[in-house]
Amino acid sequence: MRRALGDNVKKECDIGGQALIEGVMMRGPHRLAMAVRRFDGTIALEVREVVPLSRRHRLFSLPIIRGIVSLVDSLVVGLRALSYSAQVAFDEEAKLSSFDIGMAILLAFGLFVGLFIALPTFVTSLLDQFFSSTVVYNLVEGGIRIGIFLLYLLVISQMKDIRRVFEYHGAEHKAIFAFEEGDELTPESAMKFTTRHPRCGTSWLLVVMVVSILIFSLLGRPGILVRIVSRILVVPLVAGLAYEAIKLLSRNRKSVLARLVSLPGLWLQYFTTREPDYAQLEVAFAALRGSLGEDVAPCGERR
Repeated sequence: MRRALGDNVKKECDIGGQALIEGVMMRGPHRLAMAVRRFDGTIALEVREVVPLSRRHRLFSLPIIRGIVSLVDSLVVGLRALSYSAQVAFDEEAKLSSFDIGMAILLAFGLFVGLFIALPTFVTSLLDQFFSSTVVYNLVEGGIRIGIFLLYLLVISQMKDIRRVFEYHGAEHKAIFAFEEGDELTPESAMKFTTRHPRCGTSWLLVVMVVSILIFSLLGRPGILVRIVSRILVVPLVAGLAYEAIKLLSRNRKSVLARLVSLPGLWLQYFTTREPDYAQLEVAFAALRGSLGEDVAPCGERR
């Protein structure tokens, strides 16, 4: 299928995505689509009607709260999508239950707390005597946190399976760029676009770390245990504020300030995206068309 989308369609559809195991998930205002390359080379496409949590209750759409709700929603949906892609790609029968997803979220949160909150806070506390200024202290702590984050990305990017996922991440970005620019929704049209997108979740993580420096500076410097616990407690607030910052930047993404602020996040995507091949772009566009409500699979085959 070859066709471009007009501006009216683009304005109605805010598309986001996620790389999966041998696949891509795309999510629009009304539909979620998962396209996964099977072992035999064909593409499995599953489309679901979805209503984001932020639209189910007025409270969930309030500033800051909507960011927290969106984070939880993205984690649950993302884990379910990864489970689906593993089943399809590896032809397995296993499926994540609600309990499994809950445990996975707890494990991910534990890893986040341990690596990016407790460890930087503990390491910086060893330098307490050298910093009289709380602001300077938190800048050092923030620098250590960002350094650990970069090291973490560098390590996992060397893993073969993760590099494959990062290639699908690049395919997702290229497909979204083609959609946003009104180009034909084909792999050929997406080849010219970069793999680095300003609305990527990787950029959001970096903004979270920058916002955390500002928020943590307001908490003072109590004992190490209280310091760690207080930082954990304000993580939802940090996530909500980071969401609002990204949303504001995306609305004004053509301004000079927005471009400058988004640069570190774009540089960070050198770690988390790779150049995809033609077949991976096919999968990305299958998911994109599915999220837009088109009931046609790649190569003209009906679903």
